[in-house]
Amino acid sequence: MPMPHRTFAQVAKRRLIGKEGRDRIREVRALLAELPDYRNGPYADLRKSLLAEIDAARVRASAVHRDSIAVRREGAAQVALVGPPNVGKSSLLQALSEIQIKTGDYPFTTLRPIPALTRIGGVVLQLVEIPGLIEGASEDRGGGRALLGVLRSADAIVYCLRASGDPEDLRGVRAEVELAGIDKPAFLAVTRADEAEPAAVERVRAAFPDLDVLAVSILDDASLDAFREAAWGLTGLIRVHLRSNGVTEAEPIALRPGSTVTGVADSIHHDLVATFAGARVWGPSARFEGQRVGRDHAVADGDTVEILP
Repeated sequence: MPMPHRTFAQVAKRRLIGKEGRDRIREVRALLAELPDYRNGPYADLRKSLLAEIDAARVRASAVHRDSIAVRREGAAQVALVGPPNVGKSSLLQALSEIQIKTGDYPFTTLRPIPALTRIGGVVLQLVEIPGLIEGASEDRGGGRALLGVLRSADAIVYCLRASGDPEDLRGVRAEVELAGIDKPAFLAVTRADEAEPAAVERVRAAFPDLDVLAVSILDDASLDAFREAAWGLTGLIRVHLRSNGVTEAEPIALRPGSTVTGVADSIHHDLVATFAGARVWGPSARFEGQRVGRDHAVADGDTVEILP
């Protein structure tokens, strides 16, 4: 039997995350090859949608955006890496993802925002490196107004400062962000922690008592994992696994806190919302494993949900 069309649509959406240009077109063609060859009905609609993705990918690939630094959002949420120049943001972004970035031990190695995807507990999160902000950025010094515009659309901020850096440099960056009227959930990553004495991290912590501070090194996998979990915590999202025909999907979906079973159904397919009868739930929000619940049942982080027709 073919995969249910709603499940196929969800799988297709996930397989296309982070892919552009030829890679996206190649993945779309692989999905088309897996679709049942029906001329009508939901599978035919899926085929039309995937064919449209090929055309859209070609248009994006041929477009030139020399004057734009806008970042196309991908993943469950967008978290911006922000700090003064030359604090190791590019190295950190590269360590957390598969992207290759030009790095150097001198200021302004990165001149445009750089997006990359990282996976946290099975959910894809987009990280965006904002080039080093300088004093006067809110007044457009160093192209700061455009950079702050990118930051304004992010869901959260990770401020970055070298363990051996001057806290005044980051205070200046935070002042520019505040002047721009940007207020997002945030924590402070003390980068290159392996290169400094432990007391250096404590000095940074004392300088910014209003921020949670996390020491991180690109050479320490445990600190990178802690960074991912802290970044996930900033989003406020919850992770819910989907179950169908007794099989639980390996990768969860991300939802806003307070989401209900109806929200889970909507994340699978919009049309499903009008027809489903309820769900079975395993996990923190259930009184017992496999509890049958109604449409308005609030799900919790770590739940597994099976939508019932």
